[in-house]
Amino acid sequence: MNLKVTRGAGPSVDKLSVEIVERKGKGHPDTLADKAAEELSVRLSEYYMEIFDQVQHHNVDKVLIVGGQSNAKFGGGDVIEPIYILMSGRAVDVVDRDYSRQVPVGKFAVEHTREWLSKDLPHLDVNSDVIIDYKIRAGSTDLVGNFDLETGIPRANDTSFGVGYAPFSPTELITLESEQILNSEKVKKQWPQIGEDIKIMGTRIDDKIHIQVAAAIISSETKDKDEYANVMDGIANIVKDLSAKITDMEVDVSVNTADSPEDNLFYLTVTGTSAEHGDDGQVGRGNRANGLITPYRPMTLEAAAGKNPVSHVGKTYNVAAREITERVYKEHPDLSQVYCYLVSQIGAPITEPLAINVELYGDCDIEKVTASARSITEEVIGKLPRVWEGFVKRQYQLW
Repeated sequence: MNLKVTRGAGPSVDKLSVEIVERKGKGHPDTLADKAAEELSVRLSEYYMEIFDQVQHHNVDKVLIVGGQSNAKFGGGDVIEPIYILMSGRAVDVVDRDYSRQVPVGKFAVEHTREWLSKDLPHLDVNSDVIIDYKIRAGSTDLVGNFDLETGIPRANDTSFGVGYAPFSPTELITLESEQILNSEKVKKQWPQIGEDIKIMGTRIDDKIHIQVAAAIISSETKDKDEYANVMDGIANIVKDLSAKITDMEVDVSVNTADSPEDNLFYLTVTGTSAEHGDDGQVGRGNRANGLITPYRPMTLEAAAGKNPVSHVGKTYNVAAREITERVYKEHPDLSQVYCYLVSQIGAPITEPLAINVELYGDCDIEKVTASARSITEEVIGKLPRVWEGFVKRQYQLW
C-alpha cells in the first residue's frame, strides 16, 4: 500500500488567526439538489439489488434546481411559478438484454423525489409548487464494462481523490450543529415559523466567533412584524445556548441581517426554501461530504451525492478518508489534527489507491502513529468493496 505518514507543514487550524466555515441547511436549493441525486441513487440501488442481486452502474449526480416565483406575505402567500427540478445522469435502464423489461428510472426520479420532498419541506405542495423532470440515459460502454468486471473487487470508476480531517474545530461544530438544531423536530414544534432553508456562516477572528444565520421564515406561520422579530430573537438565543456548550470563546450571533423593517423587507417564504423565488441549486455547489464548506481545510470539489456507491471513488474515498482521520485521532488524542488524502487511478481496484497521505499535526511519536495509521488505513481500505451497503442504508453523511 502506497501510504505516506507525514507531519503537517503548517499550523493546525486552531492556531490560525482567521477561520471561515459555512453550512447550507436541508432546505437550501444546493442541498436539495444533492439530496435529490443521492436519493435517486439509493432508490436505483435498492431496485438493482432486488432484480440483479447487485448494484448496477449509475451516476445520477447531475441535478439542477431552477427557482420559481412566489408572493410571500405575513399570514399567507402563494407560489406563482413552480420550482423546476431537472434530474440527469447515467444509469443501467434495462433488466433484459432484449429490452423487454426496463428499469423504471423515470418513475423513481419523479415519484421518489416527490415523496421525500413532501417530508423535508412540509409547507411545499409537491403537486402544484414543483415540476420534476428527468433526462437520464444509459452509461458509456467502457465505464459500464469497467464497473461490471467480475473480479470480486470493483475497479475505480474515475481518477479522483477524497479527503478527510479530524477533529472539528469549535467554529465548525457550532456552524454544523446550529443548522441541525434549528431544523430539529423539537425546535420546529416550538418555533413553527422557522423554515428549512437555513444557511450558517461561522467566522473566527483570533478568539472571537461570529455566527451569521440566514433563516427562511414561513409566511403563513408568522402573523406580523412583531412576531417575526420575536422569531429572530429566538433563533439567536438557540445558537448562543448551543455555542456556550461547545466553546468558552466569545460568540456573537446575527440573524437575517438583509432585512429592512422600515422598508417592509423580510426573509419570508411560503414553502420554507428560497428555491420558491429565484434562488437556484445544483449538485456539488453546497456542503462537502462532511457537511461543511471549509476553505481553511483540505477539500475536494468532487460532488459525492448521486454517484454510484460501489466503484466511484469520488464518493467512497471521501467517506474512507474521514473514517481514517477520526480513528487515528481517537487513538492519538494528543494530536491537534489529522488529515487524510486518497487518490485513485481509473481502472485500478478501489482497494489499491495510487497514493495515501495521512498528515499529522502536533507532538507525537511519528513511528508509533505511523504503525497505528497504517493498520487503521489498511482496515478501512479493505472494507471498501462492501462500503456501498452503508450508502444504500443512508448511514453516511454526504452534504
